Amino acid sequence: MRIAVLADIHGNLPALRAVLAEVDRESADALVIAGDVVAGPMPRQSLELLAARAEPAHWIRGNSEREAVAVYDGAPPGDDAAGTAAKWSADALDQRWRDEVASWPITVALEGVRFCHGSPRSDDEILTTATPDVAFTNALTGVTETLVVGGHTHRQFIREVRGGVTYANAGSVGLPYEGRPGAFWMMVIDGVPLPRATGSTS
Repeated sequence: MRIAVLADIHGNLPALRAVLAEVDRESADALVIAGDVVAGPMPRQSLELLAARAEPAHWIRGNSEREAVAVYDGAPPGDDAAGTAAKWSADALDQRWRDEVASWPITVALEGVRFCHGSPRSDDEILTTATPDVAFTNALTGVTETLVVGGHTHRQFIREVRGGVTYANAGSVGLPYEGRPGAFWMMVIDGVPLPRATGSTS
């Protein structure tokens, strides 16, 4: 089973198109959209491009989707960058897309792998290479799978966690914090996480 994991697209349609061209070349059997498709310049177009794909798509709600839905439903946006992004995204949604986005779960299990945005228990939990082991263990409490793949922090990494669990961050398609150009995503092939970087210079 070849699963392409795309996280943190953030409405970056050109980057998404470039990654999907690579996904086609890799012959993915399924897509996992691991949260934060919106909160960027072209959220509606990015959603519609993904929805038109032929592969089965498994959608996960990120914090950006949750915030956009809240604003769509009448909550006041914050006066920071996240609030501005939530308002922009909410304005781009119609009722159908609002309902669709609101229905996404925060975690999905597929082929023995657990997928999420921040962590399986929260769409905005921050897990990085610097996160202490005990915090990682707590974040993955109750997970029965041996591989968890998430996003949210916009940097790829793979880390072994106590108890025989591996956590992999797929990176960010549209807003990476890698220190180099590129659109970052992940293939999971037969339960093995394999980082990918489209258009990267190194």
